[in-house]
Amino acid sequence: MDEVAAAIADPVRRDILVMLREQRLPAGEIADRFAISRPAVSRHLRVLRESGLVRDTLVGRQRLYELDPSPLTGLVEWLGQFTRADAWEQRLDALETEVYRTRRERRQGGRADQRQENTA
Repeated sequence: MDEVAAAIADPVRRDILVMLREQRLPAGEIADRFAISRPAVSRHLRVLRESGLVRDTLVGRQRLYELDPSPLTGLVEWLGQFTRADAWEQRLDALETEVYRTRRERRQGGRADQRQENTA
């Protein structure tokens, strides 16, 4: 978990992970998207590879990188202890209560209007 946390601590490495979220990319194309040197990008890719967050495959003369999000699971679970997992559930419960209250008030308001018309 520490190795994964260290790997994602760098903004360049996080950007690389985002790039690889949708597709595999060759190392050269990844490097072209940054204003830093190719050797620097190569070092970032090595850190990500060693942490298990990316896999590389040699296809011809190109090295393709792809995301492997499975090492993030342990980190996500650990971080979960610091977030309130039930926060959304509480918000949705409050919304449901408000919807029912509004419906009830509309029904009661409609009945009161009918009563006023019948007595007039």
